[in-house]
Amino acid sequence: MSRNILVAIKSGTDPIAPLPAAAFHRTLETPLYCPKCEATYFLIADYDWAISRHFEEESRQHLTQLSKTIRFGHDYGHRITHFESNGVVVTRHTPRDTPPSLEELKPVTKLTQ
Repeated sequence: MSRNILVAIKSGTDPIAPLPAAAFHRTLETPLYCPKCEATYFLIADYDWAISRHFEEESRQHLTQLSKTIRFGHDYGHRITHFESNGVVVTRHTPRDTPPSLEELKPVTKLTQ
């Protein structure tokens, strides 16, 4: 079983969750695309895995799952902008609908006024 993670991030958005642990990441040249609404998702993988000899075979299941999930995301208006796949499960990271309240925000400094 592969422990590698492939991430799909909608163009024009930032990652919502931390990217997989690695010193460097590589954005793959071919993005995933939803033909119904023209949403494009860029793929990010661990650099060492992306340049490995067997990447094409090892990433095939990841790509299939992400592609299916993105097509199903069309039904929800592509609200989810960050997906991760480990080849078995696709994790969806949903953006927050509302900004944090003042009670949730932490002070910037430890100084009191």
